[in-house]
Amino acid sequence: MVPVGPADRFDAFRALADRRGRPGDRLTESLVEARAGTGDGPESWAPSVAARVGLPAAAALGPATYYADLATPHGRRHVRVCAATACFAARAGRHLAEVEHELGVSAGCVTMDQDTSLQTVRCLGYCYAGPAALDGDVPCTGPALSRQLAGQAPPSAPEIPAADDTGDPVLLGGVLFGEPAWQVWSRAVLAGSPQDVLGQVAASGLRGRGGAGFRVAAKWEAAGRAPDTVVVANGDEGDPGSYADRLLMEADPGRVLEGLALACFACGARRGVVLVRSEYPAALARMREAVRQAYANSCLGPSVHGTATSLDIHVVEGAGSYVAGEETALIAGLEGGRGCARPRPPFPTERGLWDAPTVVNNVETLAAVPWIVRHGGEVYARRGTTAESGTKLVCLSERFARPGCYEVELGTPVRRIVTELGCGLKDGAELAALQVGGPLGGFLSADALDVPLSEAGLSARGAALGHAGLVAFDERVAPGDVLRHVWEFAAAESCGACSPCRVGSRRGLDLASAGTPPGKEWERLARVLAEASLCAFGRRIPPAVRSLARAYGDRLAGWGP
Repeated sequence: MVPVGPADRFDAFRALADRRGRPGDRLTESLVEARAGTGDGPESWAPSVAARVGLPAAAALGPATYYADLATPHGRRHVRVCAATACFAARAGRHLAEVEHELGVSAGCVTMDQDTSLQTVRCLGYCYAGPAALDGDVPCTGPALSRQLAGQAPPSAPEIPAADDTGDPVLLGGVLFGEPAWQVWSRAVLAGSPQDVLGQVAASGLRGRGGAGFRVAAKWEAAGRAPDTVVVANGDEGDPGSYADRLLMEADPGRVLEGLALACFACGARRGVVLVRSEYPAALARMREAVRQAYANSCLGPSVHGTATSLDIHVVEGAGSYVAGEETALIAGLEGGRGCARPRPPFPTERGLWDAPTVVNNVETLAAVPWIVRHGGEVYARRGTTAESGTKLVCLSERFARPGCYEVELGTPVRRIVTELGCGLKDGAELAALQVGGPLGGFLSADALDVPLSEAGLSARGAALGHAGLVAFDERVAPGDVLRHVWEFAAAESCGACSPCRVGSRRGLDLASAGTPPGKEWERLARVLAEASLCAFGRRIPPAVRSLARAYGDRLAGWGP
């Protein structure tokens, strides 16, 4: 008998969907349309959606019961309120109860008359002005959030504050100074070559900015320039505390698309996809309009600028899942399935979207590519640190005196970012703990900020760079509540594909809710999560919890119910 390896694993859903014309994201879009305005469960409307595309009911029930946007009841008015870290830190989580009271409906429910529904989400990208909510697609933010939703105050949603700390921004040139996009792309296709683009990116040392930090050029090369290669711009910015991708997609979408186009050119891909999370409706609209303009200006299409280069890009909306930002889960979602992580190997660059070689880069990563190709990889490599080159967008949360998105060079001291760029905490509050890189990134205490903003520097302190969102906690939030919040996030967002993470995250929440201080029982749970979880989500939970315990010290060790 010939053994069947991972690359030969049979996938029944893929095989059936392939025979039905690969409905993929069209299936998800149809499910979103069917869900709108109904408080009924997916079992009442999802099977008919599957039938229309020739798939069994289970093919639609899977994603419809998995994605938060589909599983949550929808009234005629649907409100999404942020329960993520920055909004939690802004009001110690009290805003959720206030919103529930004003709307007369509990989170995850719809009123009896089907008029109003309320859904909790984990980050809307308004971390600089929280707490936040989306009333339909209308954003509301700030201390008066519940009054805005009750119609007692007008909706308020300030623009993202942005500033450059480098003197020559790689990423914010268009946002701050109006530098036009698509200038590099035309020269690349008319007078350059794919090897030129790949060579410059390789020389730059650019690493992925989505959290994994993998070398971009190495990932591109791994796809092997196969003719059916697909490149995906990952705009599923799920790390609470970060809104850099939202800023780029809303304020400079052309640069994001130009970076994606250059990546496709280097990889020999004729197809690109932009995934935008549903929690970013304005970014979704801007990206779709930018794609339309790019086609009108011959930047995309069957003959780019009159050359033999062909490139098509389309934009897809997500459906509400943190783990679906992980590249294998993202691919599963694009195929119309549940956004669960898949075992590797095979890696996506070998077998990804519909088994084609697939390169997934995050939005911020791609937005750096035009500058690198224009100025040269060696110039970019001189910025940052020797091991980690370039610049990074850092997002400061609402608790800072000067919140916003700052472009800094990698290696910039975290203390300088907190005290000089962020000007410390507002109202003279004292910093109790600083979360870095998302809820599963890590925590630093106020006396442990003398660390460079780099993956190496932060990992040495038990934290992680991630998307580089900085969420400040002051003394108003109890350490035990922060611990419980981390476990609530882990339990809610675990995709459930593996038992260690699915069961372990819930067990951790039980321990935190019971007031059990970190100890031997925590350590046993941590070993299982770290050693047996399928993807980085489960493996990152233990170091995040340990770093939180270190940051709060005795204040958390003595905490109990």
